[in-house]
Amino acid sequence: MRPFCAALPLLALLAPVPASAADARDAAAVLNDPATQERMADTITALVGAMMQMPVGPLAEAVARIDPSSDAARIPPDATVGDVAGRDPGYAERMGGDVRASARMAGHAASAVAAYAPVIKDMARDLLAQWEAERAAARR
Repeated sequence: MRPFCAALPLLALLAPVPASAADARDAAAVLNDPATQERMADTITALVGAMMQMPVGPLAEAVARIDPSSDAARIPPDATVGDVAGRDPGYAERMGGDVRASARMAGHAASAVAAYAPVIKDMARDLLAQWEAERAAARR
């Protein structure tokens, strides 16, 4: 789960390509904004911290009723996700740091995409024209 959460900002790059260079520049500006990066990191830190405190005892008890020989039978009734996953007090903070770094990388990548978008668009147009010319020549 950790790599997935840290990669959330990078997944934003997999969204549909912006309709215009202005849209790409806007996306890059948002991703490069330190305040946005901090909000993303703070949100993930809070979410992971809260998740680690979620009780899993009742779920473990239900699983143990179905399969008394399962590992769930040994989980205490008051256990949390953090208890089961292993207590690491700095985990949520490190996750926030990973998200912060990932957001910066996504911002750099978005800036590069915005800068290269006109060139890539021209290349795509040229390749399409070449393909159409080759297709026409093959049909003669």
